[in-house]
Amino acid sequence: MTTPNAPETFSLGSSVVPRLWTGLWQLSSNAWGSVPASKVRAEMRRYAELGYTAFADHYGSAEILYGQFRDSLAVPGSVFGATKWCVFRSLDPTSGVVKAAVQERLDRMRVSHLDLLQFHWQDYNDKRYLDALEHLKQLKEDGVISNIGLCNFDAIRTDEICTELGPRAIVSNQVQFSIIDTRPLHGMNHVCEKHGIRLLTYGTLCGGFLADQWLNQPEPDLYSGNLTPSQRKYLDVITNAWGNWDLFQSLLAVLRNIGDRHGGLSIANIATRWVLDHPFVGAVIVGARLGLSDHLSENSRVFGFTLTDADNSEIENILKRSNGYRMIVTMGDCGAEYR
Repeated sequence: MTTPNAPETFSLGSSVVPRLWTGLWQLSSNAWGSVPASKVRAEMRRYAELGYTAFADHYGSAEILYGQFRDSLAVPGSVFGATKWCVFRSLDPTSGVVKAAVQERLDRMRVSHLDLLQFHWQDYNDKRYLDALEHLKQLKEDGVISNIGLCNFDAIRTDEICTELGPRAIVSNQVQFSIIDTRPLHGMNHVCEKHGIRLLTYGTLCGGFLADQWLNQPEPDLYSGNLTPSQRKYLDVITNAWGNWDLFQSLLAVLRNIGDRHGGLSIANIATRWVLDHPFVGAVIVGARLGLSDHLSENSRVFGFTLTDADNSEIENILKRSNGYRMIVTMGDCGAEYR
């Protein structure tokens, strides 16, 4: 078995973290499959031992499992946990309310401070998200939170928030970004550069469709029941918002050829590297079905190379034939699909 490469790292606020994070959203539902908690914790330990020390998207029981795993380590501070506070309904974010939300996450993760708290606010018309963030900023100054990030905020509100809270108050924004969904290239990139924040990207592999197993395959049935929730979501994006299955097959063929030129790297490697090569991207969050499937060795091969001008030109020739650059209008800016 090939030993996984050590991951690249970057500075995120007060922390130095790998550029490939393990996403735990698949622990939120049995729709992705289920395994015993002990096996999940064992897999987390294996990832950490190989240098993949950052874990994100603590939905469902993921916070609790992460806390148990972290507690079992000889040096608990050697891992990095990014969790979220998502406000989907009308809420008066008083200091007490915000503190209670943070304390709940501290308790579930068994920590004295949160490495990264990512904040999502559903209703842009309710400007009290700025009040909530001011309280979070105070908790950061109190040492309860190490870093504050955003989740699925668009470019306009990200710029507003970073301006209102001041320099270095916000370190990141987690948004969807891939060769298919290029919306962050239409404004969010400039906001990141202006305020010195980095994107934490998800959907980079489109639920696993940007992979060799889908090359030369017929379009799957959206309603067959054989797809995961993520695959149903991204199949709709690929065939309706972005283009069609035939064009997607052309894209996979190009990525396969590029992978061959780089020593047999996978389609997923090339798709991930394309995202990582953008300077405003900090890390790619790869969803992991811990204990069910293992792509760690493959994923580690995204490090140690960059795409050439010729590689990017071939990819661009496909993207020009798609609706990708119009998705900022048809879908809206980052996060609009959830509002």
